[in-house]
Amino acid sequence: MLQVKQLTFSYNDTPVLKDLSFQVKPGEHLSIIGESGSGKSTLLKVLYGEYDSLKGTIFWKEEEILGPKHNLVIGYNFMKYVAQEFDLMPFISVEENIGKFLSNFYPEEKQKRVAELIKVVELENVAKTKVKLLSGGQKQRVALARALAKQPEIILLDEPFSHIDNFKKQSLRRSVFKYLKENNIACVVATHDKEDVLGYADKMLVLNNHKIAVNNTPEYLYKNPETPLIAAFFGEFNVINNEIIYAHQIQVVEKSELKATVKHSYFKGNYYLVESIVDTKVVLFKSKEAFSLDTNVCLKISK
Repeated sequence: MLQVKQLTFSYNDTPVLKDLSFQVKPGEHLSIIGESGSGKSTLLKVLYGEYDSLKGTIFWKEEEILGPKHNLVIGYNFMKYVAQEFDLMPFISVEENIGKFLSNFYPEEKQKRVAELIKVVELENVAKTKVKLLSGGQKQRVALARALAKQPEIILLDEPFSHIDNFKKQSLRRSVFKYLKENNIACVVATHDKEDVLGYADKMLVLNNHKIAVNNTPEYLYKNPETPLIAAFFGEFNVINNEIIYAHQIQVVEKSELKATVKHSYFKGNYYLVESIVDTKVVLFKSKEAFSLDTNVCLKISK
């Protein structure tokens, strides 16, 4: 289990993380969200031992994770970290990069392991291609596979699918997170993408003002958004009478006291996101049909 207690970190005199406490069980998936600059990436680096914390402790099971003041070599065998900079070896192939740190004493096992991971990250068609010839998204997938090669107990992922093309991202996300669960590998994922969270994360930790604003299940936070920051992560929302209302919770009805004037309809595939004005305030709602400019409609809030 990863146990973080009262963790505090600063860059010189600039506070970044203040008194963070949380835990991650073996095989558990924790997503960390927050605005840009909230400290998501910094937190992963502190957890990995790349930085020294000012205060607090970090343990994986019985071993304390310490920074460069205590370790000549950063990192631990049981933990892997995939940053947004991939640090790959460009002049050797995909499969050679993945197998670089695996033992050569058992070549058949090594080859089998590399092939397994290439399948997990869906790179079978470029397995023998030199990394320098790959796209950014393909390089990111190589970095993921290489981090998994020696079967870590916990993996830290910083925006793990940010470079992946949209048409490939969904299947890759399912494949990677399924692999982690099946192999009881804990993961901590820093992300700005709700698709990395919904359906996969066991817990969702929200960073705000250098502290943990909330730590709960994605389902609970989706259904009970305490702040606009949390609601915005999940989708379009409104604040009506000091209450957070998602766009999908508003319906067009024949009669109601909530009257709106349509200003724009945005095509979103299987629905339209409609921007309207209610008493000078913008209200967004979802609709199966588009509305013309200045159409008057009646709205109903349904929870």
